[in-house]
Amino acid sequence: MGKLKKEISEQEKMNRPLYPIGIVAELIGTTDQTLRLYEKHGLIKPARRNKNRFYSENDIKWLRCIRELIHHKKISIQGIKKLLDYAPCWEITECSEERRSKCSAYIDRTKPCWELNRLICNRESGKICEDCVVYLSQKLKSEKKKS
Repeated sequence: MGKLKKEISEQEKMNRPLYPIGIVAELIGTTDQTLRLYEKHGLIKPARRNKNRFYSENDIKWLRCIRELIHHKKISIQGIKKLLDYAPCWEITECSEERRSKCSAYIDRTKPCWELNRLICNRESGKICEDCVVYLSQKLKSEKKKS
């Protein structure tokens, strides 16, 4: 009798690279070349199978954030890279003063918000860390360091 495979968690599903570059470009309304440009600039690191790029659900969320920053906030790729290096999450996501006053990441700036209390954003605004631009970019950076 074969071994039963353990069901994967929701987080593992979100991180599983399933989508080829052409499908992702279509889903977010861009071109393959644009996605390659984001990769070249270090904004995204898709998984590779042979020479083909594959993206996860989390990658797609992050790409949508990048597109939003470029097209609606009018921030350049270089600007995004600088923001992600230096700006705290409350500045990128434009938190109100009221939300900031309740945020332990704003009060204690020595650690990122997700290290202090992963539930803060969710409790205050219904958001979760895994959807946050800052969280996703820092996760990408730490994954790059490992590879």
